[in-house]
Amino acid sequence: MMEWWNSLGPIVSGFYISAAFFSVFLVWQLLAALIGLAGDGGDGDFDSAGSPEADADAAHEAHDTTIAFRILSIRSILAFCTLFSWAGAMYMQTGSSLSMALLYAVLWGGAAMLAVAGFFYLMRRMTETGNLQVASCVGTQGTVYIDIPKDAAGEARVTVDGVVQVLRARAAQGEPISAGTLITVTRVMSPNTIEVKPQAKETATTI
Repeated sequence: MMEWWNSLGPIVSGFYISAAFFSVFLVWQLLAALIGLAGDGGDGDFDSAGSPEADADAAHEAHDTTIAFRILSIRSILAFCTLFSWAGAMYMQTGSSLSMALLYAVLWGGAAMLAVAGFFYLMRRMTETGNLQVASCVGTQGTVYIDIPKDAAGEARVTVDGVVQVLRARAAQGEPISAGTLITVTRVMSPNTIEVKPQAKETATTI
């Protein structure tokens, strides 16, 4: 291993060191995004508009701007640097000149940047689509399925696009709401979480 490393020139060694460095951070970023630890995505609640029309407008605007933001994101830049470094090292080792190796490295890096940008764009589109579907229940009535504790989430039965579903639910004022209480959906907090308020004191018939 040491003999192989010592046989490399300083430029090729630099490419390999850079490739290893950026590869570690790229893999970490991708794993973090997939398990919800990164800034976008995940199961955390987020504020959303209180009506389906507002949600639709926000999603439409996001569709127009997401690609531009994602191409310049940290992950896409890491992808560029990673593939640029690996390609540079590989082409230099196959005997390519430095100028040709750099040209191919830029092409591979650009392709990686676009691929990562497109991947996260599709993830965002899927999230927005789910959010818009859930938004169809805003303003409708449902019932609490599992008690909603104070300042915590329970579950509620609501109708989404004509189908009864059970979603995570939080009380609009943070007050506890017992199971069976008739509620009104006030807004969507995330693709699987809604905010509700009690419609009546008495227990309602379950949907």
